[in-house]
Amino acid sequence: MIDAKLLARLLAATFVAVGILGFIPNPLVSPDGIFAVNTMHNLVHIVTGIGFLAGSVAGKSRATVLGIGVAYVVVAIVGFFTTNDMLLGMIHINEADRWLHAGLAVAILASGMLSRERGFA
Repeated sequence: MIDAKLLARLLAATFVAVGILGFIPNPLVSPDGIFAVNTMHNLVHIVTGIGFLAGSVAGKSRATVLGIGVAYVVVAIVGFFTTNDMLLGMIHINEADRWLHAGLAVAILASGMLSRERGFA
């Protein structure tokens, strides 16, 4: 089993790092990068990371990971139904983002289901 607190903190660090990286010109995560982002997209990553961290501090790591996993399922579905490059009219996305969000939804949910809070069997 995966320790839910460690999982939530690793996801927190990853999302915050990606959010910050989006503000630095690079070929991977940028307005013209493989994964298209804008300021709002970067802020969503940072807020998501803060959410993971907050859940881990509050002792609700597993519930937080599963909740954010469900949110990413919704983001992926909405992304695939978005016909242009602006999710909800404000978050820049492209085809690579759509598939990444779908993959993240599966990975976050799966890891959350395989996790456990400390002190529980």
